[in-house]
Amino acid sequence: MPMTGEEIETIIKSALPDAKIELVDTAGDNNHWSATVTSEQFRGKSRIQQHQMVNAAFGDKLGTTLHALALSTRIPE
Repeated sequence: MPMTGEEIETIIKSALPDAKIELVDTAGDNNHWSATVTSEQFRGKSRIQQHQMVNAAFGDKLGTTLHALALSTRIPE
């Protein structure tokens, strides 16, 4: 069963409570998502480390329950 936007936000917020999250259901099927995540916790981290922080929150759900997540990370201005 696909993952809803609300579920995705909850999972990301569990790892990054200050995160501001913009989600787009790119295929309209709750199975292919694009997320822009902005968090102060990314400061001083490489882009790869930032993505790893978000991906780690999903554990084994990434690639299974959540089929696809295109990810963009940002540091607040």
